[in-house]
Amino acid sequence: MRGYFAVGAEGISKGFNLGNLVRTSHAFGASFFFTVGSTLNYGEIKSTDTSHADIHMPFYAHKGMDDFKLPKDCSLVGIELIEGAVDLPSFRHPLRAAYVLGPEGGNLSAEMVARCDHVVKIPTKFCVNVGIAGAMVIYDRMVSLGSFAERPVRAGGVTEQVKRKRG
Repeated sequence: MRGYFAVGAEGISKGFNLGNLVRTSHAFGASFFFTVGSTLNYGEIKSTDTSHADIHMPFYAHKGMDDFKLPKDCSLVGIELIEGAVDLPSFRHPLRAAYVLGPEGGNLSAEMVARCDHVVKIPTKFCVNVGIAGAMVIYDRMVSLGSFAERPVRAGGVTEQVKRKRG
C-alpha cells in the first residue's frame, strides 16, 4: 500500500475499545496510534491488545488539542456521522492520513472537527462501535489504495490466478 496512515481516538474511555482499535490498526500496518483527551494509557489496555502493538508502532497520548501534533503534510480525517460528511465509499483517502474517531456514546469535539481536513461518515442508520468503525475505515483505505486483483465478475466466479494454483 502506498503512503502511510495513523489511527487515533478523541476522548475514548473504555479500555476494551481502545485495545481493539490499537490492535486492528497494528494488524493493517498503521505507522502510529494516538489519543487526544483520553484518560486511558497503553499500559491499561495491554490485555486487550494481544498483538503487542506498543513494541511495533509508536503510541502518542496527547492531553488535549493544544499539544496534538501530526507530521508535516499529514491530513487529519475525522470519522463522524454528521451532516455534510463525505460517505466513506465515495471518499478518496489521502496518501498521508491520520484518522481520528470520537468517544463511545459521543462525538468528535467541535475543535477537532474544525481541525480536520476531511470529515467522513460510514453510511449507517446510527453509530457503530468505535473499534468496528475504525476497522471499516482502515479496510476501505487498504482496498482503495492497495494493489489487489480485480474481483470476479460473475457470482461464484474464480479468477484465472486461483484456477492456475488449483490446477
